[in-house]
Amino acid sequence: MKRHNFSAGPSILPGSVLQKASEAVINFDNGLSLLEISHRSKPFVDVMENARSLALELLGLEGKGYKALFLQGGASTQFFMVALNMLEKRAGYLNTGTWSDKAIKEAKIYDDVYEVASSKDANYNYIPKGFDIPADYDYFHCTSNNTIFGTQMKEFPNSPIPMICDMSSDIFSRKLDFSKFDLIYAGAQKNMGPAGTTLVIVKEDILGKVSRKIPSMMDYKVQISKGSMFNTPPVFAVYTSMLTLEWLKDLGGIAAIEKENDKKAQLIYSEIDLNPLFKGFSAKPDRSTMNATFTLANEDLKETFETMVKEAGINGLNGHRSVGGYRASMYNALPLDSVGVLVDVMSELERKA
Repeated sequence: MKRHNFSAGPSILPGSVLQKASEAVINFDNGLSLLEISHRSKPFVDVMENARSLALELLGLEGKGYKALFLQGGASTQFFMVALNMLEKRAGYLNTGTWSDKAIKEAKIYDDVYEVASSKDANYNYIPKGFDIPADYDYFHCTSNNTIFGTQMKEFPNSPIPMICDMSSDIFSRKLDFSKFDLIYAGAQKNMGPAGTTLVIVKEDILGKVSRKIPSMMDYKVQISKGSMFNTPPVFAVYTSMLTLEWLKDLGGIAAIEKENDKKAQLIYSEIDLNPLFKGFSAKPDRSTMNATFTLANEDLKETFETMVKEAGINGLNGHRSVGGYRASMYNALPLDSVGVLVDVMSELERKA
């Protein structure tokens, strides 16, 4: 039976990418596994350079003063790495969910942090609007998509200061003017690859302006100078990310995948709105294209619905404990057909009820 993977992460990857990655584990370079070759060898250096180049190309940032890095530690490490490298006096943060809340907590270790706006008052089911960004702060930080609560920033402010964005769960999924951002970071395990590496896109001219000493491993300038290989990189995660970026480029890039993602989102949200047995969690104007969150209107149907979901081969639908209910994560590699299967189950439940 075909499985339909709605997991929030680590998430679905393209079948062709999984095939190529598995082959490389056995034989990548003349009988040697990808997992046993030197990361300093030319075959892997080429992988790293290609992955970094593809990231900039797909985001439209080639030749614009940006560098791409593949680092370790997940987005959680970037919560404090951003502050280490950029927070001198005070920074502004938009608090839209669990991950931005954690980023604020980590940044406060180093200096003063101000929440320019927050949606915590409504359990993060909307994106604040109309907030001011102080021009004398070091930077402004936001989170583009909130996997737990199913909200997404549809518009970004024209920030008078460097704008930093955690794009872990929607990078490469939609067209944006990425040059508005001075630093973007994203864990690979949603739209790019397996857990183990984190993509950082940073504009070089914003670096080197803090007075503190920064440990070499945490210094963006050091990582740039070493081509993301200051220490041994996570070779499998970087290689698989490179394959995924190649897959995306072959599809037609971000413009092409955005159309598919919009179709998937329209299909699931239409069912949520029309089916009286389900209720959407997030505010409609802020609904995430990547993560649709919803609950049952009648919890007595929970066992029946979850049995039907299992029988349909649907995986990873349970919502986060902060919201409850269900979460359909529809990252780039999830086929439209899989969303159709879920919608059919939801419709069948209505017919049975």
